[in-house]
Amino acid sequence: MINEYINKFICGDAIGIMKHLPDESIDVIITSPPYNLKNSTGNGMKDGRGGKWSNAQLINGYDKHADSMPYDEYVKWQRECLSEMMRLLKNDGAIFYNHKWRVQGGLLQDRHDIVSGFPVRQIIIWRRKGGINFNKGYFLPTYEVIYLIAKPKFTLVSKANSYGDVWEFMQEMNNPHPAPFPVDLIERIVSSTHAKLILDPFMGSGTTAIAARNQGRNFIGIDISEEYCKMAQKRLSEV
Repeated sequence: MINEYINKFICGDAIGIMKHLPDESIDVIITSPPYNLKNSTGNGMKDGRGGKWSNAQLINGYDKHADSMPYDEYVKWQRECLSEMMRLLKNDGAIFYNHKWRVQGGLLQDRHDIVSGFPVRQIIIWRRKGGINFNKGYFLPTYEVIYLIAKPKFTLVSKANSYGDVWEFMQEMNNPHPAPFPVDLIERIVSSTHAKLILDPFMGSGTTAIAARNQGRNFIGIDISEEYCKMAQKRLSEV
């Protein structure tokens, strides 16, 4: 059953597609969900302003996901996603869950509401250069966080544990997706694991698939946006 999904991009709802996959069938999950940016008390992102978010890139790409859910609903949705990911993981598997801390209503949202209760083993800081800050109440955020959510028998490959927990990678600049992973960042994760099959339920422009292929691994990619599924397929075909 799992074979029909391997090395393919599946366009559809992340939870709905994951429910079709068998228990303990995935080695590693690497993903970054929509950040719910348009549900913001700040000044930016609501109308697509700013840098690569101009011309309503987010709005066009996620015509089936408004990215403006009430916070409680967003947390509930992401926790359901993580629960489904945990079901799919083998006992030596792990989730690398990339997210961004935000300030809402003058207070920090550190995503604890989402990851609380899941076996978070480590937080990796992804420091990136540049960024946009429309709010005068706090300094420009220059990093995102990757939660390493690991099952009991998960281990890294030899010597990968010598990496620190603060990684600096440039943002991907030549990518039409408004919020792409850097390929080098994902290749570091992939090459640090024993994974043969990697899942990304929020595949976006297909960076996880490209990193998997570059490292000789298999992948399954899911995204609700038809535009991004086509973009991912095109990028992968050019590798």
